Amino acid sequence: MKKIRVEEAVGSVLAHDITRIVAGETKEVGFRKGHVVKDNDIPELIKLGKRNLFILKLSENELHENEAAFRIARSISGDNLKLTQPVEGKINVMSSCDGLLKIDFERLLQINRLDDVIVATLKTLTPCRAGQVVAATRIIPLTIDSKKIEKIVDISASDPLVKVKPYRKLRVGCVVTGSEILEGLVKDGSDEFVISKARKMGCEIVKKHVVSDDSYAISMAISDLKSNGCELILATGGLSIDPDDVTRIGVKNSGAEIINYGCPVLPGSMVLYARLDGIHILGLPACVYYHQTTVYDLILPLILADEPVTRDYFASMGHGGLCLQCSVCRFPDCSFGR
Repeated sequence: MKKIRVEEAVGSVLAHDITRIVAGETKEVGFRKGHVVKDNDIPELIKLGKRNLFILKLSENELHENEAAFRIARSISGDNLKLTQPVEGKINVMSSCDGLLKIDFERLLQINRLDDVIVATLKTLTPCRAGQVVAATRIIPLTIDSKKIEKIVDISASDPLVKVKPYRKLRVGCVVTGSEILEGLVKDGSDEFVISKARKMGCEIVKKHVVSDDSYAISMAISDLKSNGCELILATGGLSIDPDDVTRIGVKNSGAEIINYGCPVLPGSMVLYARLDGIHILGLPACVYYHQTTVYDLILPLILADEPVTRDYFASMGHGGLCLQCSVCRFPDCSFGR
């Protein structure tokens, strides 16, 4: 790398981006790598604090920051991801679809333990939208030994450590329990608070049953939804410990295997998850009707992304399972479920 006075740089090619900062207003690239310096650039370069420029000549074993970032981003990125162009040596990794972000934390740690390299990501299992930035990478110096980048490629070779699992568009049925709802004494809010969330994630709503607090009626409703080809059945209410809350019994009597009942998440501790011949059954407690974000928002993306939902996973949800009930909900851009 050769250092020359800025006044002598006319005709030279910049080897790195030069940043322009206006305090309190903007930070942007003033001159990009590859720019050929012209006479009228000199006053602006001096204004940006540049009295000298560095003309870079790379050896065979060196990579420029842009090329290094591109190789890192390409090696860590799996399905349903796309890369941005490098800006000041940084490349963003964006989701190309709605889905669930999966990060291999152990291999991410391996990479970030290497000197002069960074890879930053969102938390694993974050629900993300198409076009959302989920990771970014760069090197710290202007250039880097290519062997270090080859180590990163080797770490990611077996399977990319950043990927997005797209949501499946499942056929969904709903069982709303409660004699007071069946008799019209209380308004049925399932369309607004439960079904709408599945529909927004691309699911097809096949059928809904409103039944009394009767285990036989609940099991028959589940059987009917199964016969109508539902792949996910949402059952709301009747999941507390009161004697007349019999949704869990109704689910069991349908022939389903109850995988988990109750989990360390607030709101939503009385959630139920069961499987019936490959069909997901998600029992949702009454909190889904009056809290904007609950355990439902944590489990539904897992099911739609075909991510295993196990007893161990439910137990692990206690770490990050406390919703702060913010006056303005920012989920999933918060600690809930993380």
